[in-house]
Order: sequence, then C-alpha cells, then structure tokens
Amino acid sequence: MVVESGMGLRNLLDVVRSTLRLGPRRGAVVPVPPHQLPDVASVVDALRQLQEELEPGDGVRQFNRMYLQVTELVGSRLSAGYFADPELMERLDVVFAQLYLDAVASDRQGRSLPQCWEPLFERRSVPLAPVQFAVAGMNAHINHDLPVAVVTACEQLGRDPRSRRVREDYDRVNALLAQVHEEVRRSFVRSLPEVEAELSPLLTLVGSWSITRARDAAWVNAEVLRTLKEVPELREEFRVNLCRTVGMASRTLLVLVAEPV
Repeated sequence: MVVESGMGLRNLLDVVRSTLRLGPRRGAVVPVPPHQLPDVASVVDALRQLQEELEPGDGVRQFNRMYLQVTELVGSRLSAGYFADPELMERLDVVFAQLYLDAVASDRQGRSLPQCWEPLFERRSVPLAPVQFAVAGMNAHINHDLPVAVVTACEQLGRDPRSRRVREDYDRVNALLAQVHEEVRRSFVRSLPEVEAELSPLLTLVGSWSITRARDAAWVNAEVLRTLKEVPELREEFRVNLCRTVGMASRTLLVLVAEPV
C-alpha cells in the first residue's frame, strides 16, 4: 500500500479499510421516508412512465428526457461494478430522483413547489428552445437537489460524506452527468435553425451555465449542510436560501432570447 504525502488521517483510514476490503465507516442512520422508491430500477420505471405521460411540447418533458438517460446510465454502471460503494451510490440516485419526482407530484396535486423548481414548471408551456428547459432542470436538480441528496443518502446509510470513497464515487456520478448533459445539449443544438442571429444569444445563454461549476458548488453546499447538522434551524435556513437562489438562476435560463423553435 502506498500512502500519499499530506494525506489526512480520515482519508488514510479509508485507504486502509479499502485495502483490507472492509466496509465503509457507518454512523447513526436516519429513517427512510415511506414513499421513497426502493432502487434505481424503480426510478427508471417512474421516469419512463412520466416521459410517456407528458406532452411532446412540455418543457418538463425536455428535462425528464435528459434525466432518464442519466439514470439509465447510472443503473448500468451500478451493475458493472463502476462504483466503490454501490449501495451508497444507488441510494444517492434514489434520493436524488425522489426530490424531482416529489416536485412533479406537488405540481400535479396543486401544492406549492420548491422555489428551485418553480421556474421550470411555471414556464413549461412557453415556446422556448428545448435545451433551455433541459438546462434549467439540471440547474435546479444539481445546484439544490444534489447536495441535499448527498447528505440525506449518507445519513440514511450511516456514511460519512467526508470520506474519500464517497467523494470519489461522487466524482464518478458527476462524470456520467456531464457525459449525458453534453450529448443531449449537442442534440438540442443540432436541431436549431442555422441562423447566426438566432443562435448567438441562445448559445450564449445556455453556455453561461456550467455543469462543472454546478457539481463543484453542489459538493461545497453538501459539506455546509453536513456541518450544520447539529444546528437544524440554521441548516434549513441555508437550504431554503439555496433553493431560492437556484430558482432565480433558472428564471434567467428560461427567457425568450430567439424566435421560438
């Protein structure tokens, strides 16, 4: 075993546990909500059903299409042994998806939506470019839902989100997110009219959102939420303000910048 210079004690212990094939450290767990889906296969089924139910021109459907591709890819990588802690990564995927599916359910039942999701659902019928809806959905889901999901999944399974294994698997998940985001972004852009006057403002707007910056910020926000665990009122205030700020960013992504396509 080679120990890297400057490695912290916590990361060193993770290396030792991995070398000895010991399971990850576990702490106190929190209960799983009764409505939470059990596994990734169930998430894929739910997203596929939603894709069939939504109208072709629905902005929410544009995001759902991208998210379904991401979830299918995560499922295949789980089966292939891609992750160091597959149990945690499956739970993360489930908790992550549940936040989006809960927003869908709230909209259908006439209940108030999380502020990060409000812009997408409010403007779902506006004739914008499909890529705008997809990116706005990714903005809400990664910048708000992902840090919440990281902390929640770790708490449900008693994992420490500061461990090296968790961060490495987080980076693997985000590599998959980036892969599908780029594939879908290119497919949307290829469908646009080849008119510079229309393309420039749209591509400038969409290009202003970076999945790399979003996932890096999500990890920092997950660390903040974890740190505030012992101060629940402040933790919730931070989350609510994060949700509001993310929603404001989504509104800027859903403005009409070119002729409807």
